[in-house]
Amino acid sequence: MRLLLLGGTEFVGRAVAEAALERGWDVTVFHRGRHAPVAGVRSLHGDRTAPGGLTALAEGGPWDLVVDTWSAAPRAVRDAARLLRGRADRYAYVSSCSVYAWPQPAGFTEDAPLVEGAAADAEQTDYARDKRGGELAAVEAFGTDRSLLVRAGLILGPYENIGRLPWWLGRIARGGRVLAPGPRDLPLQYVDVRDLAQWTLSAAEAELNGPYNLVSPRGHTTMAELLDACVAVTGSNAELRWADPDTVLDAGIAPWTGLPVWVPPDTDLHTTLHGGDTSRAAAAGLRCRPVAETVTDTWHWLREVGGVAPQRPDRPVLGIDEETEAKALAACERDGVERSA
Repeated sequence: MRLLLLGGTEFVGRAVAEAALERGWDVTVFHRGRHAPVAGVRSLHGDRTAPGGLTALAEGGPWDLVVDTWSAAPRAVRDAARLLRGRADRYAYVSSCSVYAWPQPAGFTEDAPLVEGAAADAEQTDYARDKRGGELAAVEAFGTDRSLLVRAGLILGPYENIGRLPWWLGRIARGGRVLAPGPRDLPLQYVDVRDLAQWTLSAAEAELNGPYNLVSPRGHTTMAELLDACVAVTGSNAELRWADPDTVLDAGIAPWTGLPVWVPPDTDLHTTLHGGDTSRAAAAGLRCRPVAETVTDTWHWLREVGGVAPQRPDRPVLGIDEETEAKALAACERDGVERSA
């Protein structure tokens, strides 16, 4: 298989490149040259947002598959897809479950209502409409039968440049009392970036098309299992101090961003982020590795890069500061919260 990756040097793109090389595929990566690509790929340089930035693509190919991870202005997907429709057989666009209209009920499927106002030729607006516009652009150029829409949920794993799991690993590695947002059995959905990569390549090989919610089954892990795995792999003396949701919120900590991954139970936010139906992807071969493996491998990668994960400049820095954590921990003490076993 001849693969073209549009953006293949960071996080999802890097995982896709490695997975394809493991399969013995011929891999070409189109990127701006800001980050070193995986060894063994062929590089094409260009900036898809600049005039004439796709010139290198016009001279390359043909390819069996294009995988595009773009998450800004949909017109960039439109321009690349239109250029490549005569040079590639299939187009896989890594989208997001954010394309669904907010909020969604538990168990929402790929047929759920989508955000309005998205367009294939749009400039950058917001994440949900940008991703939906990217989907429309891919389908416009390649048709429904040759386009695959990978609607990922929360993505974790090595190479993460968003700051979710790396923040937890870094905080727990420092040890001491750690604010742990409850409840302990809060169900979580996520997909390991390597499972996403493998599934996307296999789905393209099988000539699948259309949208797929790509995330683990509901309740694949819990908040306690995630944080306990962080304690175990770092070997720190961290003591998880579990706080009920109200204590966390009263301390001024924003769900999802303040304490990454966590959102309060029994809310639209939790239902939409951690309650999607993924049976279609599972029936098409999605297999999700245990949370302990994701955490362990992310920790090993984090240590290899010096303990500080790269940070995407277009995303906010996640996590809370020491003062905010201390305030919440003091509230836990007043409430008599028990430390975790």
